Amino acid sequence: MRRFLCAIVLCIVSVAVSQPTVVVACPMCKLANEDAPATDANGMPIDVNARPRAYMYSILFMLSMPATLLTGFGIAFYRMTHRAALAAIQPHVDASYSPSILPARG
Repeated sequence: MRRFLCAIVLCIVSVAVSQPTVVVACPMCKLANEDAPATDANGMPIDVNARPRAYMYSILFMLSMPATLLTGFGIAFYRMTHRAALAAIQPHVDASYSPSILPARG
C-alpha cells in the first residue's frame, strides 16, 4: 500500500512539474519581440521593427562573455603565480600580500 501511495504522489508531482510555463527570454530578445512606436517625441519616424538590432546586441553580449571570463581568470592566475614567485624569492614576504614594488635586481 505504501509503494502504491508513493507511486501516486510521484506521478502527481511529475505531472505538476512538467506543466508548460511561460519562458522569459533575455532582455535583448524580449526587446526584439516588442514593437517600437512609429514616431519619436519629435514626430520623426523610427524603426518599427527593433528585432535585428536587439539580436545583434544579444549576439555581441554572448560573444563578449567568454573573453571577459577568460581575461578575469588569466589576471587572477597571473597575480597568484606572481605572488608565489615573489614569496619564493623573499621567504619573509606574505604570499597573500599584493606588493606594488618588485624586488630590486642587483
